[in-house]
Amino acid sequence: MQKLKENLEQNGFSVYFAKDKKEALLLSKSFIDDAPSIGLGGSTTVVEIGLLNYILDKKDKKVHNQYENGINMQENIKRRREGMLADLYVCGCNAITQNGELVNADGSGNRVAAQIFGPKKLLIVVGKNKIVPTLEDGFARVLNIAAVKNINRMNTKAQEMGKEPKYNINNIANKFAYINGDEIGRTHIIIVDEELGF
Repeated sequence: MQKLKENLEQNGFSVYFAKDKKEALLLSKSFIDDAPSIGLGGSTTVVEIGLLNYILDKKDKKVHNQYENGINMQENIKRRREGMLADLYVCGCNAITQNGELVNADGSGNRVAAQIFGPKKLLIVVGKNKIVPTLEDGFARVLNIAAVKNINRMNTKAQEMGKEPKYNINNIANKFAYINGDEIGRTHIIIVDEELGF
């Protein structure tokens, strides 16, 4: 883990370790408390550590919440766009290589776009299960693990909401981002010593 930290830091990322979900939430809170506006990228990990609920309970923040019940698709897209210009963007990551590279895929692309450019700061929370040896392993993890599980999650959610399940490998992971560096102080990564998310 120390070598991974060194490699990530050499690439301009700030790295923090958390022993469990509770510690990860505690670490995350300081970033949330310092941000007037917050954008959200879809992340099961962010939900699992309790961070999404913490963010949504912060009434003094401008949260661009595209997940709010009852909003239409036009409002959803508007909020996703606004989130990419927030002070802080909160999301997970599909894979992190031992060389300190980030690999992600999206359907709409708002999460990968925000990781590359837009928000002033980025907070990424990942479980240890996202760490892979190589870049090739990172792309394999995205397609064979993260995408498959997200297809099931999104189709199940659509059915629960009375909508047509429309997600498949061709539309849930069709926009990729490979990031091997960022300006120092922008991207903050919390690595949790637990298996979290997809």
